[in-house]
Amino acid sequence: MADVWVAPGRINLIGEHTDYNDGFVLPIALPHAVRVTAVRRDDGVLRVRSRQQDGVTEVAVADLAPGVVTGWAAYVAGVVWVLREAGYDVGGFDLVVDGDVPLGAGLSSSAALESATALAVADLSTLDIDRFRLAHLAQRAENDFVGMPCGIMDQSASLLAREGHALLLDTRTLDTAHIPFHVAAAGLTLLVVDTRAAHRLVDGEYAARRAACHKAAEVLGVPALRDLTEVPTDLPDELLRRVRHVVTENRRVLDVVDLLRAGDFRAIGPLLTASHESLRDDYEVTVPELDVAVEALVASGAHGARMTGGGFGGCVIALVDTARVDGCMAAVREAFARNGFTAPECFTATAAAGARRER
Repeated sequence: MADVWVAPGRINLIGEHTDYNDGFVLPIALPHAVRVTAVRRDDGVLRVRSRQQDGVTEVAVADLAPGVVTGWAAYVAGVVWVLREAGYDVGGFDLVVDGDVPLGAGLSSSAALESATALAVADLSTLDIDRFRLAHLAQRAENDFVGMPCGIMDQSASLLAREGHALLLDTRTLDTAHIPFHVAAAGLTLLVVDTRAAHRLVDGEYAARRAACHKAAEVLGVPALRDLTEVPTDLPDELLRRVRHVVTENRRVLDVVDLLRAGDFRAIGPLLTASHESLRDDYEVTVPELDVAVEALVASGAHGARMTGGGFGGCVIALVDTARVDGCMAAVREAFARNGFTAPECFTATAAAGARRER
């Protein structure tokens, strides 16, 4: 009987666009996950299909190279390719993909798919690869095979997270700490609003932000923006604003961690909102749907709210008193209707377990 490997999507509580600047991030794993059912093949062929998509992708693993497989199946094929490129003995597989991570919502469905595939292929190939190494390999698959220049956060969250905890990740050293995130015990709920806003120019804009940060680090003579403790003043306006977001966002991550460790959950709210304002004004990665959602949530009593993910669409999170969740959801829906936006999808989230073999 075929075995199943499960890997969750993620929500980033705070620490946006810091991971490719060697900074700090604080994601949680979602209950929403991707499941990969896999068996080995003896003919060196990779065959992939999805319960959510039409068609079958079939290719010889020896022929895998960037550009050979496109679409959603590239995330699977890229993992097999990168393992072979790294010198691991990986053959053919039959894989069936299923899952309920919302697509295009900024909840890292791609990283969940990569992580579940990586675990499945490593287990079935009896490869001794630790989770940190798997996260790096999955990231490389997305960078070099798919062509998306993502940082290490998403794959790390999917592979390393623990139930009931947020994952503090130092993306330079890869040091991790599991921070208790039992907000329900404090009468709080993490509310997620999928704005259903189509991502706008996300690939090119994401790459442009990353390039600007690397240029600023070069101009300032530091290895990465992580090394700045103060915001410089002698940069062109656009670079200055990009740098200011990264420097202040790193501070906010560490401040949130201190508050969570102290059990002062409500106090993180203003930091969430400040993060959104920085992403809106300095990093310029929000869209009207994200801004309207945050404004409606805060106005209806949320302790704080922010976009989560790369931006240009996707989701907003809010920390809300559990008794006020229904009112906050209603306020967002009403605000979207007033603005002529597509009705959002709202759900609550808890900190779930990371990737695992299910059977």
